[in-house]
Amino acid sequence: MSVKPEAASALFAGRFALATLSTPDGPAFPALVTADARVLDLRAAFGDEHLTVRSLLADWDTALGRLSALAADDGPGDGPLADFRVHAPVEPRQVFQSGANYRQHVIDLHVAHLDPADDRPEEERRAEAAEIMDRRAAGDLPYVFIGLPSAITGPYDDVVLPAWAEKPDWELELAAVIGRPAHRVSVEEALDHVAGYTIANDLTDRATVFRRDMPQIGTDWLRSKNAPGFTPLGPWLVPAESVTDPGDLRLVLRLNGESMQDESTKDMIFDVARLVSYASQSAELLPGDLVLTGSPAGNGMHWGRLLRDGDVMDASVTGLGAQRTRCVAEVTR
Repeated sequence: MSVKPEAASALFAGRFALATLSTPDGPAFPALVTADARVLDLRAAFGDEHLTVRSLLADWDTALGRLSALAADDGPGDGPLADFRVHAPVEPRQVFQSGANYRQHVIDLHVAHLDPADDRPEEERRAEAAEIMDRRAAGDLPYVFIGLPSAITGPYDDVVLPAWAEKPDWELELAAVIGRPAHRVSVEEALDHVAGYTIANDLTDRATVFRRDMPQIGTDWLRSKNAPGFTPLGPWLVPAESVTDPGDLRLVLRLNGESMQDESTKDMIFDVARLVSYASQSAELLPGDLVLTGSPAGNGMHWGRLLRDGDVMDASVTGLGAQRTRCVAEVTR
């Protein structure tokens, strides 16, 4: 699917963002993209032919100043943005995913994933879920699990729906990108370790979330979330300094032009700082790693309409740009 990036006036917040681009016949390279759609190949600017966005993040304190200076220079770029293919902006080593982190979304899922033995009215089950969410926000811990980097694909790439996926669903999310190693950091310190933000669509096959053969084991995130291409990412990595408030961003996902998700990150139960801090208590978060912050209400299970061949998803987050991906059924022999 050939998709051109957004118009320059709607690229992203701030003066510049990072991207990973390529020409039709060349390798991917780290790029600085300016608000007026100039592209600068950072390999030349930094004098390193092996440079990647992840290696920039490994020395983020130094890199940020140099990137700001490059963005302020009005010199010519390396060609118009429309001439380049846009890839996922960063290749993480680790992907930390937050589940059940939007109040209304969790309430909807609580109702949708109905235990056959639960014959209570929907209103009663919704009230129960709302009470649980209030308790979690007041004193519980986030729910974070691990995803695979191999599930990541570009923001305009086709998404292949595996033949075995019976109920593939969308999950638009705000993703925080780590810029400084974080291990056992406090909530107050956590955002100092975030280099910037990008868009993720964390697809899930609802039919395989729970193990039917071993219900006592619980969720199976490997099977349900980690097919190749199940995490469209990008298009841009927008520096944190350009995002005024990650706790007040609008997330919108349209399916074939129809609005499905339209919510604010205000509905998050645990904010970015609490998620990063929590994950860092067990693991060391490394430069380039992603912390996906959960998805708001409006998934396919809520609408009774799951993804199928030919569907087009348009997803946007305030100040971070937009992605467009088309669903393609897997061709099996």
